[in-house]
Amino acid sequence: MKSKIERRNKIKARIRGKQEGTSARPRMTVFRSNKQIYVQLIDDLEGKTLVSASSRGLEAEGTKSEIAAKVGGEIARKALEAGITTVVFDRNGYLFHGRVKSLADAAREGGLKF
Repeated sequence: MKSKIERRNKIKARIRGKQEGTSARPRMTVFRSNKQIYVQLIDDLEGKTLVSASSRGLEAEGTKSEIAAKVGGEIARKALEAGITTVVFDRNGYLFHGRVKSLADAAREGGLKF
């Protein structure tokens, strides 16, 4: 039986084989730890992170999902300032549920298209 991490890495590799971010349409990747959530917009052709946001710098109160929604709004704001409107969403092997979903929904409400 595979561990949770091995399962996620297999899903992650399958997703990454199909997705690629460019400077015009970067890959929006999500990482969640037990306490924090991080999101980056990555140009895979150049190998550079264009914009990033995380819950570490936020003075946010509430549940983890509410904090993730604030991070989603923050990444949308920063992306629009950088002139990025469309992204490719990379859930990084996590289920599209809970914190990942609330971050994605908030980013969509903030003006990002994916």
